[in-house]
This record gives sequence, structure tokens and C-alpha cells, in this order.
Amino acid sequence: MQRLFSTFPNGWPGVGLLLLRLCLAAALISFAAAGPPSKAADANTVVQNVIAAVGGVFLMAGLWTPAIGILAAVEEASKVLRLDALMREAGWIHAFLAVFCISAAMLGPGAWSLDARLFGRKRFLIDRSAGRKR
Repeated sequence: MQRLFSTFPNGWPGVGLLLLRLCLAAALISFAAAGPPSKAADANTVVQNVIAAVGGVFLMAGLWTPAIGILAAVEEASKVLRLDALMREAGWIHAFLAVFCISAAMLGPGAWSLDARLFGRKRFLIDRSAGRKR
């Protein structure tokens, strides 16, 4: 899993990635919650809203960031393609969210994420005196 992430930046870059993930997650969850009423929603819309909400929660926690970022980007791009002519202006928002999801997937989760805790670099201390004879 370590190969999916280039680095787990700490400091200001890590704070920037944290803010990116939190804002992206908030937008995904809010658009999923504000979806059409359940009576008028078809199965595809319900599935898209569930993917957006679950993806937002996972991105907020920083868990499986590359995979969830790509999945959420595909979901947002499919929303852009499914919008009818009357709602074409709302498509820009979903296009930007798709780009931000790809950005989060490419940049990685940062130091303050579950991915960093689970798959980040570990430090091993090797006791050199254990193999010596006394």
C-alpha cells in the first residue's frame, strides 16, 4: 500500500492536504444529502449519492485516499454527463469536485490521516548488540 503514496507530508503541506480533504469531503457529503427527494430519485441517483457520502466520510478520515478519490471523481464526472440541459450550470460544480477528487488521489492523504497511521513509514530500531557474543 505504501507504493500508492508518494509521501506523507507533515508541516504546512500536510495541513494543506488536510484542508483539501476536509473541504472536499464536506462538499461531497452536502451534495449527497441535498440530492433529489427519494420519491423522484431513480436507482442511479441514489447510488451516486451513497458513493458521494461514503467517499466524503472516507476522504475526511483519510482512509484509502487514492482509491476513494478516483471513485468519487468518476461519480462526480458521471453526474456532469447525466445533467440535463436545464441544469448544465450546476455541472461546473461537479466538474470541479471531480478535479479536486483526482488531485486528492494523486497527492495522497498527508501525515494527518488514517492512511498515514496504517500504511505510513515505520521506524524500526535494530539492536546491534543482540547478535554479539560476550
